[in-house]
Amino acid sequence: MTTRPTPDAGQEQRPASARLLGLLDAVGARYRLLPHPPEGNTVRASELRGHPLSAAAKCMIVTVPDALPAARQVLAVIPGDRRVALPRVAAQCGARRAKLADRALAERLSGCASGSIIPFSFHHELTVLADPALLDEPVLYFNAARLDLSVALATEDYRALADPKVVPIAE
Repeated sequence: MTTRPTPDAGQEQRPASARLLGLLDAVGARYRLLPHPPEGNTVRASELRGHPLSAAAKCMIVTVPDALPAARQVLAVIPGDRRVALPRVAAQCGARRAKLADRALAERLSGCASGSIIPFSFHHELTVLADPALLDEPVLYFNAARLDLSVALATEDYRALADPKVVPIAE
């Protein structure tokens, strides 16, 4: 699988959950859906889904204001049992500092409500960085751009579809 999500004409109007599931179905990705009570906290969502915290794909939008040649936004994807190392994200962008994006910007770029951001980018301004430890798990779990539905996706399929830049960004 080498298909990766790209913005296509007319697709921007579809909810992120529909775009995600459409992509997974279109390429025959190995996944299953896990309905659960609404939850956006990684620890509590992992408990509801019944998997180790390390298998959760925790997703955050990070702003790198002094990146070269211009400021940029990054989707940082790390294991649920770790924290994003903002200095490492900044260094990957050739910058000195990085900060979590404000909620409105994160929701606009991801197309997801806070707490349900998916580890895929459907926005041209959003680069995906994934910590290598995340890829140690055979299956990744994350909210499906909804607080009441999650996806269990084969890690191999995630890596092929999202094509993240794999760099150490967690601590």
